[in-house]
Amino acid sequence: GAFSTPNKTEGDIDSKTTYYAPTPAPVGAAQQYALSVMGQYGWSSGEFGCLVTLWNKESGWRSNATNPYSGAYGIPQALPGDKMAAFGSDWYTNYQTQINWGIAYIAGRYGNPCSANAYHELYGWY
Repeated sequence: GAFSTPNKTEGDIDSKTTYYAPTPAPVGAAQQYALSVMGQYGWSSGEFGCLVTLWNKESGWRSNATNPYSGAYGIPQALPGDKMAAFGSDWYTNYQTQINWGIAYIAGRYGNPCSANAYHELYGWY
């Protein structure tokens, strides 16, 4: 699900400052890990660029990003978040578990990150 913020009115929850779980992993560490995992799928460095773009839009690569409207969670914005438990019980706090799930999801549904990003460009979610 897309991480978007509709127009706010006074008193609305600001999704960028609240609803956060533990401190997120450093973005650089998360991206470096994702790049290392992508090799298992045979994806090129160009695919990594698409993944960075996609997850920048979805979560800013924050492992604790929560969409307060849909409940989508983590770096890949899984909906519901607990479906990432298939890749580890630590899905709520472990960026590596989230990335493993997210990359497998992209591979299974879209084939590669550039296809997933193209879909996101059209529909605003993936």
